[in-house]
Amino acid sequence: MHIFTTIKVNFITLIMGMAGALVIGYAIGYFLRKMFTEYQVKEAEERGKKIVLEADKEVENRLKSAEIEAREKSLVVKAEFEKEMKDRQENVRNLENNLERKERDFRTEGQKFQAKEKELAEKNTKVAEKEVGIEQQKSHYKSLVEEELKKLEVIGSYTADKAREEVKNKILDEAKMDAAREVKKIEADIKKRADDQARQLITMAVQRLASDHVAESTVSVVELPSDDIKGRIIGREGRNIRALEQATGIDLIIDDTPGAVVLSGFDPIRREVARRALEQLTLDGRIHPGRIEDVVGKCKKEVTRQIEEAGEQAVINVGIDNINPEIVKLLGRLKYRTSYTQNVLEHVQEVAFVCGAIAGELGLNVALAKRAGLLHDIGKAIDHQTDGTHTQLGVDIAKRYNEHPFVVNSIAAHHEDCEAESPYAVLVAAGDTISASRPGARREMLETYIKRMSKLEEIGDSFKGVQKTFAIQAGREVRIIVMPNGTDDQHASILARDVAKRIEKEVIYPGEIKVTVVRETRFTEFAR
Repeated sequence: MHIFTTIKVNFITLIMGMAGALVIGYAIGYFLRKMFTEYQVKEAEERGKKIVLEADKEVENRLKSAEIEAREKSLVVKAEFEKEMKDRQENVRNLENNLERKERDFRTEGQKFQAKEKELAEKNTKVAEKEVGIEQQKSHYKSLVEEELKKLEVIGSYTADKAREEVKNKILDEAKMDAAREVKKIEADIKKRADDQARQLITMAVQRLASDHVAESTVSVVELPSDDIKGRIIGREGRNIRALEQATGIDLIIDDTPGAVVLSGFDPIRREVARRALEQLTLDGRIHPGRIEDVVGKCKKEVTRQIEEAGEQAVINVGIDNINPEIVKLLGRLKYRTSYTQNVLEHVQEVAFVCGAIAGELGLNVALAKRAGLLHDIGKAIDHQTDGTHTQLGVDIAKRYNEHPFVVNSIAAHHEDCEAESPYAVLVAAGDTISASRPGARREMLETYIKRMSKLEEIGDSFKGVQKTFAIQAGREVRIIVMPNGTDDQHASILARDVAKRIEKEVIYPGEIKVTVVRETRFTEFAR
């Protein structure tokens, strides 16, 4: 019983100890939980402060970024605004320049108009004076008629009607003679003034034309680095030369000429392709049919590109626009076309400049005059491919691409194949002659030159009374020395005209030839 009591006491003690331990543990846990909770709250507060600081910093950074971005956008907008203002200022300046130029042109036209008005007023004054003179002559003739009628009636041998008819015929004859003398005087004055003005215009146009004396001509001879390469050009059993001729359509002439190969063909563009291809092949050294085809293909593309560039550059040089691209390509083909060794592309540009200069002086449309001058020989770009004259081919091309009727007529009339319908056709004909006949424009073979000079002297010597004939200034002038005793002034004038007419019939030449007859008597003595 005592044992059970002890065990019970011990059990109660154990239970009480455990209860105390639980209370202590609960107290300790509560204290620890409170401390942990306070720590978590403190940590949460610190984290919240940190988040607030980071948020403030992020907001500040974003504000700074937004401010920088806004500043950049404002700078871009400012730059665009400044550029737009600069462009507008430039447009305003251009408009001001155009207005000033138009104002100057208007003043110039006004001055010309005033001059013409003054000239017209002078002419009207002269006409009024002539009318007064005619009225006076009428009064004088009327008085003469009355006197003649009185005399005839007194004599009685004529009736009044018959006398009136005779006096009338006499007065008409005298009036016709006076009118003929006046008309001849006016014609001579007008011709002199017209010649002076035309000479002044042509001189001005020639002075403003700045061109090389001799234009580049198409090359048909290829120089070789050595004669050893001729065998490689020919190839085994002639396969290389056959491939090159077949690819280009040009005949190669390989003879004993040292260091050169001659290219023969009517098409100047094909000849240029063959020349370029042969030069590249000889420089490269690899010459075989496959390589020849590749090089010829590349050279064709190069020449085609250069043709287009040459046409575009010619249009830019002349200063006209709105030309059909096909016509521009045809203009580029003229770079490889020559006429009497004169490059046709250079020639048409010269004609355009001359036409523009003269048109400006005459108050005509300068752009239209330049256009007509630039296109007047466009038919020569295809005349070796198509039947017909280059003028007719040029007319067909101009009509096909809807060129101005004045341009079409200028092309057709620049060799006097048809009648000129506008002043522009006359300008083109004059510009064509000026460009073709200027010094150095067209070169001649030595044999042709000597033959022409000899023919000119032979024609002059064949006339009676001629002592000696000299062809001078490269055949531009023929000077004839006549015997003074056998020729007078009238016969000398007739001789100059007859020689000029015969030269026109028998000699082919560009431009014009001046014929001068010299008749003089010299007396010489020596003082010893």
